[in-house]
Amino acid sequence: MFMDGVHKVAKELVEDIDDANFSTTFKVIEGNLLKEYKEFKIVVKATPKSENSTSLIHWTMEYEKLKEDVPEPFSVLKFLVHLSKDIDDHHTKK
Repeated sequence: MFMDGVHKVAKELVEDIDDANFSTTFKVIEGNLLKEYKEFKIVVKATPKSENSTSLIHWTMEYEKLKEDVPEPFSVLKFLVHLSKDIDDHHTKK
């Protein structure tokens, strides 16, 4: 993936799948993000709007910076927004 014009790599591990709450937690275990963040997790949770209907998707980023001057991970957030749009486009095509 490219973020802020720089090629980034992140190796993730599925840390938890919560079927009851429709959520999955991913933990970054290798890659560029760990050069700036001690720990980085992404949680994706689906909230069904109604039965047999679309769902709302909630992304949560949990991270700890290695240093105080490390920027907030807005580029990761931007990537997740684009990813959500791509998934939505895929599922709404007929």
